[in-house]
Amino acid sequence: MNVEIVEFPETRVAAIEYKGPPETEHLSVMKLIQWRKENNFPPSPAYRNYGLHYNDPRKVPPQEYRVDLCISVDRKIGENPYGVINKVIPACRCARARHLGSRKKVLAAEFLYEQWLPQSGEQHSGLPIIFHYVNVGPDIREQDMITDVYLPLK
Repeated sequence: MNVEIVEFPETRVAAIEYKGPPETEHLSVMKLIQWRKENNFPPSPAYRNYGLHYNDPRKVPPQEYRVDLCISVDRKIGENPYGVINKVIPACRCARARHLGSRKKVLAAEFLYEQWLPQSGEQHSGLPIIFHYVNVGPDIREQDMITDVYLPLK
């Protein structure tokens, strides 16, 4: 797997904070999609899709799993019934790897944490790992999905 060291830019996002079993995360995704449609933030390079993963669902109890589901935005968002809030992904130096295929198991994240990081001489900064869902939408087949994974470094 190809790993690059890159600078992730500070990014303003609209986010839904999810905590609970990975199996019900999709309910929050659906809320974010509905919010996105109602507020005219179509999937595009201007409004990118991110997941900020705070822990590994394989290593924490289901009730402790935590992820922020995000859309990059160009302005502050107001209160809303969906629970979408303003957040900022800070600028950070990252190791980036690309995952191709289903997002049910993103192998690039496992590779970065478990294989690349211990051998790299680098250290994880403690910030959540960033998934950039490069292509999204109902017309994207699982085998065509692209996810760039960013591991924040010190």
